[in-house]
Amino acid sequence: MPSSSCSCGNRPLMTAPLSRRALLRQLAAGSALGTLAPSLLRAGLAETEPPPTRTLTRGPCLHWFGYYDKFQFSADSRFVLGNQVDFEGRSPRSDDVIRVGMVDLHDNDHWIELGQTRAWNWQQGCMLQWLPGSSTDVIWNDRDGDRFVARICDVRTRAIRTLPHPVYNLSPDGRSSIAPDFRRLNDCRPGYGYTGLADPFAADLAPREAGIWRMDTATGKQELLFSLADARALRYEGNPKWAFQPEAKHWFNHLLFNPDGTRFFFLHRWRNPGGAPNAFHTRAYTCDGKGTDWFCIDPHGQTSHFIWRDPRHVMAWAWHPSRQQHRFYLYEDKTDRVEAVGPDDMLVNGHNTYLPGTDNRWILNDTYPDARRYQHPYLYHPASRRRIALGQFFSPPVYAGEWRCDLHPRASRDGRFVCIDSTHTGGRQMHLIDLRGLNLNRT
Repeated sequence: MPSSSCSCGNRPLMTAPLSRRALLRQLAAGSALGTLAPSLLRAGLAETEPPPTRTLTRGPCLHWFGYYDKFQFSADSRFVLGNQVDFEGRSPRSDDVIRVGMVDLHDNDHWIELGQTRAWNWQQGCMLQWLPGSSTDVIWNDRDGDRFVARICDVRTRAIRTLPHPVYNLSPDGRSSIAPDFRRLNDCRPGYGYTGLADPFAADLAPREAGIWRMDTATGKQELLFSLADARALRYEGNPKWAFQPEAKHWFNHLLFNPDGTRFFFLHRWRNPGGAPNAFHTRAYTCDGKGTDWFCIDPHGQTSHFIWRDPRHVMAWAWHPSRQQHRFYLYEDKTDRVEAVGPDDMLVNGHNTYLPGTDNRWILNDTYPDARRYQHPYLYHPASRRRIALGQFFSPPVYAGEWRCDLHPRASRDGRFVCIDSTHTGGRQMHLIDLRGLNLNRT
């Protein structure tokens, strides 16, 4: 298979706001991963020494994948997708181009370039992922003239075809995709949309022309399923202090099909006038693939990270009046049934998934940087309250706000490996955690 080495030259690791020397001083102050295992044991955060971790990518280029609910690993767990960039520390500009590629785990972690894109952000990359149902096709978003598009690449032949609309999430059979308006996202919440194209409805608080789009990945046919005007028209029934006001600005974010493709989950968000720039509120919905039969699964204004456990249940970080607290809850779709996840062990927000191959008994999660700037990936078994630390990774203080580097742990499809994005080696790179030595009582 053709390959490409890093071609970023000798450009500095950080263009702003931190010099490489200052970054290395911060890293030295934080210590290296290899010295941290004993501290985890002393703190009672690990049953044993954390599983081995190896660095997959190195400089001078920087590498990361992005969000946690995509297929990063190929079906056979040999290839790991990623993005490559030559700067950090600022927002993307319209002329910034990043490369997309994959790491061959069977060939000394060799980087293989697949293409490039002008539609990306620090939190979610370019929505790069393996196309469900295919062992050879990957998909990512790009900008083509005055529109955002999606590219599908056959990694064997390098043949690329273009779809006329970007994707956010793909159905389990790969035949359709859903996506919000990335221009609107960039306007309302920088770091999740794409630069380069202005929101044509920026002055409209809840436009009828913007919303959630569905696309046929074979034909490119598109349809608007649910508009922002539709969402605003639905009565708010959550905590009154988080309700949207008449002059609130609305958008959609974070869409995800359920495992059988019959319904999808999405977040309706709004920012009230006079609030802090980063303050917004949320309610969570599900609906069918036609944009009908919608249901407000969490009306209370504070839904965050989520994942489907099965076709009927969603685990999400939220606030609920039954507990009067933020924590992870398990919701049953189209009912008012909800229960807390774990007695009192999941009280910190993170990027949550169910570990494949464990019959949904194990949760893979992480934390934001703690007071010492360490991020903690871990596995959690709610039935027994068993928690397995997967290491701790120092994040220099410069990684904050829009260009922070969350770990976003992503499991291989057999559940035997986890890939994270981390800055503990001197810039964002991808790292592989080997779970094969853990006793997880797999099915």
